[in-house]
Amino acid sequence: MSELLKKIDARTKLAGTNKLEILLFTLGHDQRTGRKETFGINVFKVREVMRTPAITSAPEMPDTVEGMVSLRGALVPVIDLAKYAGIVTEKTPEIMIVTEYNGHTQGFLVEAVDTILRLDWSAMRVPPEMINHRMGGLVTAVTELENNTLVMMMDVEKVLAATTPIDDSHYFINIEPVNEECMVFFADDSAVARKQIERTLDTMKIRHMSSANGLRAWEDIQRLASQADQAGKKLKDSLHLVLTDVEMPEMDGYMLTRMIKSDPRCEGIPVLMHSSLSGQSNQKLGESVGVDAYVSKFEPHKLSSKIRELLKI
Repeated sequence: MSELLKKIDARTKLAGTNKLEILLFTLGHDQRTGRKETFGINVFKVREVMRTPAITSAPEMPDTVEGMVSLRGALVPVIDLAKYAGIVTEKTPEIMIVTEYNGHTQGFLVEAVDTILRLDWSAMRVPPEMINHRMGGLVTAVTELENNTLVMMMDVEKVLAATTPIDDSHYFINIEPVNEECMVFFADDSAVARKQIERTLDTMKIRHMSSANGLRAWEDIQRLASQADQAGKKLKDSLHLVLTDVEMPEMDGYMLTRMIKSDPRCEGIPVLMHSSLSGQSNQKLGESVGVDAYVSKFEPHKLSSKIRELLKI
């Protein structure tokens, strides 16, 4: 397992090229459908892969949370992804993927890991409605391999939100509304993240538009730029900030930023990167493509503070 992941730290060089590397894994044969689906997770979110250690049951946890394991002195919740995805299997999962994002560490139980696959984000497509419905909105992107295998990228933020249900209303206390008319455009492929961003912006009384991936965001921004041109105005007078995730199908946040910063019509519009990939290397890569500021998910007060800073209000 360690051999498979030992070079993950070097993979940050892919960012800014619209490429990514994903760890492929399976959850077992589904007894209801007879199918064995292949899933993927960005290697930036994977801390390690190991044989499933002894799991300690814990009270009052969701059905899909098997319990807790101790990793280097820290208690980590363990989620059975097959149960979460509604896949009925006979085998007990023997492999645990330890993931780290949004400041949280958790273990995902899977049947097996396969390989690390390098792809271009343009090969990752928005999932068809049929898959969205069948998987309960769990999949954020899909791609087809040369052997006709369909790989589905899991919405890890949705998994985390569903398996650690908490009252997050206190996160939004004392966020003050702004006193000026502002417009923010944000892009994020996670429905959970989009709702969190919307809630922050609504609390700040900021108007907003959004898109579910980088390519659609770029198309929408180009459309706004054309409308501004036709009206004889500058885009920065009607669009005051772009907020973008890093991981998105078709075009990632690094490439979206590069496109924005290279278009003269977008001059003067700051770009704020908002991502669960909060490592220093990712922040540096964001800066290299022109990102004006970086804030990790999901901390509404830090997000609202950074938005105010960039909007200069």
